[in-house]
Amino acid sequence: MAKFHVKKGDEVVVIAGAHKGKRGKILEVLTDKQRVRIETVAMIKRHTRKSQENPNGAIVEREGTVHISNVAKAEGFDARAAKRGAAPATT
Repeated sequence: MAKFHVKKGDEVVVIAGAHKGKRGKILEVLTDKQRVRIETVAMIKRHTRKSQENPNGAIVEREGTVHISNVAKAEGFDARAAKRGAAPATT
């Protein structure tokens, strides 16, 4: 199993890609794909079929994944931003 710089429950900031600057807590680490699922970041819409739970079907919104190389721990990111004199990333 690979060892990564972040783990489930860590507060992270997205440093590259379409969601750059967003911040959230890691919900899941997908080690085989080298991706992480971060709360309220990379939201996707999933269309579900009709079932007993959803008699009419539904559109469920949930978190997508972000590559692990595109995230940094928030405390390290904020410390570096403060050292440079820039404003920290927001939610």
